[in-house]
Amino acid sequence: MAPVVDHFDVLIVGAGLSGIGAAYHLQNRCPDKSYAILEGRSASGGTWDLFRYPGIRSDSDMYTLGYRFRPWRQAKAIADGPSILDYVRDTAREYGIEEKIRYDHWVSDVSWCSETALWTVTAMRDGAQVQITCNFLWMCSGYYRYAEGYTPDFAGTDNFKGEIVHPQHWPQNLDYKDKSVVVIGSGATAVTLIPSMADDTSHITMLQRSPTYMYAMPAESPLAKFLDRFLPKSLTYTIMRWQRVILQQYVYRLARARPQKIAASLIDMARERLPAGYDVGTHFTPRYNPWEQRLCLVPDDDLFKTISSGKASVVTDEIDRFIEGGILLKSGKALEADIIITATGLTLEALGGAKVSVDGKDVTFGDRLTYKGMMYEGVPNIASVFGYTNASWTLRADLISEYVCRLINYMDKHGISQATPRNDNPDMKKEPYLDFSSGYVKRAEHILPKQGEHAPWRHPQNYGSDLFNLRYGKIADGVMEFSTIKRTASSQITPLAHAAAE
Repeated sequence: MAPVVDHFDVLIVGAGLSGIGAAYHLQNRCPDKSYAILEGRSASGGTWDLFRYPGIRSDSDMYTLGYRFRPWRQAKAIADGPSILDYVRDTAREYGIEEKIRYDHWVSDVSWCSETALWTVTAMRDGAQVQITCNFLWMCSGYYRYAEGYTPDFAGTDNFKGEIVHPQHWPQNLDYKDKSVVVIGSGATAVTLIPSMADDTSHITMLQRSPTYMYAMPAESPLAKFLDRFLPKSLTYTIMRWQRVILQQYVYRLARARPQKIAASLIDMARERLPAGYDVGTHFTPRYNPWEQRLCLVPDDDLFKTISSGKASVVTDEIDRFIEGGILLKSGKALEADIIITATGLTLEALGGAKVSVDGKDVTFGDRLTYKGMMYEGVPNIASVFGYTNASWTLRADLISEYVCRLINYMDKHGISQATPRNDNPDMKKEPYLDFSSGYVKRAEHILPKQGEHAPWRHPQNYGSDLFNLRYGKIADGVMEFSTIKRTASSQITPLAHAAAE
């Protein structure tokens, strides 16, 4: 068994947008708690360091994707990936979080012991296992598999003479100058790639099996620019943040209540931005209702302008197989390609793919209910971050951080060592955690936790509701079970000196 090299009050797993935010809240609201961040890769930033494809950017505005405690100050509300990465890293340095990060610690197993009320976290470091214990475990490791994206099993890939690239593993020196490129997919990644690459390719094609709803907005907010002329930047930020929160929630609720109205509006938006007579019915009219899948942002109309210029085209068809010179479609048409980019999605996983056990018994999250969308029935002293699907990720990540800190402080005040959500209704109906029809969600339904019929076992996807419940709701709500162990010398895990482990 690997040696226990250290112990902390709290361990945060993941040094991305969520993990850096969690660390800020923890040291601000629970200043006496020791903590460390375990990061599996050799660099911080999470998604914003992993993805390196051309044009990578946010698909949410930075007024809400940025941290509430450190407002985004740049003019562009829709920011490029490198700028967001700098923002995350600058935050870590400014608040002394960087020195708490332990890089190249890939967490593989976490196990809870009720006798000691401790988590033992096993991580791989330099090819060897190390173990660290903690009282509370905070998983900020994202929701998808970092090691690989999702690529369908396309027939004939060995026949293709060109290069096949997945955006999650973008080659550093990919040469697409004057090449014919086909991007498979019509989600956020494809919509970003097309206008970013078009000027350098001979032609670029977005090949989609079915259309996606697109919505256009300026990368820089005209309202923010106007307010900046008269108000302090801090006040402008507050106004813009709430304006975006309210607008996001309003559009989502309206889309659910009146899907045909929102669908028609989005389709008309695309039609107005494309050449007269363009086949919007085929290429920009989805088969599903708005917000059954995420809407795709088109900042400054860039995708529509690229299509209108003739530099890019959209083909709506299904793939029969890859051929030597490109892709043969089921319609019989062949698409020529020197490079094929499989923007075909992510592979989702729970808690970063770590194996979880409680008192020696493995935990299968696919049959567990989530408590407030962040903790799990029957699993003590652990929280994970999953943001909104209908709004910016960080809005919810910040609220989860506030709640976790409130919970930790409550446990300290009352001498509690263990907090476990308990479901006393074994017959409660279990529903998918994400109410989305997207392929990447459907593929992972069996491994993702479930939600119940009512609070606190539901994830409401509503910032206003979460703001009240997570920031002000009762900690002792009758569902959270508290217990205390009497710590003795034999119940303590004594870590080796970390210096010796190095």
